[in-house]
Amino acid sequence: MREEQYKIRSKSSATTFEFISEGPNGMIKKRVQYRKIYRDRNLYNLAFGDVSPNNKDIDDKIVSNNADRNKVLATVAATLFIFMEKYPNAIVYAKGSNLARTRLYQMGISKYLEDINEQFEVFGRLEEGRIEPFQKNKNYLAFYIKNK
Repeated sequence: MREEQYKIRSKSSATTFEFISEGPNGMIKKRVQYRKIYRDRNLYNLAFGDVSPNNKDIDDKIVSNNADRNKVLATVAATLFIFMEKYPNAIVYAKGSNLARTRLYQMGISKYLEDINEQFEVFGRLEEGRIEPFQKNKNYLAFYIKNK
């Protein structure tokens, strides 16, 4: 992906990343966090959003409208590459906080699918719970990403 990205800060664990979105609504601190879902499995949830005022939580329901959506999504995608390099056996689960956000993530995956497929396998979860290899122009409720 050759999309412009923000500078990312992370700890050595490579499970939490932060960056600053810059736009007409000011400087907004964003966080991407990969949290293990099951203790004995390599399934991780990708959580992303604005950092709450208490600087501890991610608020994934805020709409920042900072006119930098593509740059923010490219930055989130960059964290995935870093995370998957450190945790090569991980499977990342991603779902938006609402259907519109899930659709936005799907559009981003579709846009860069060729680049993504060079390193990762992407799967989509359908309404009936079935999981299949990701296909463009098909609506999914969530996504799973793993190294090839």
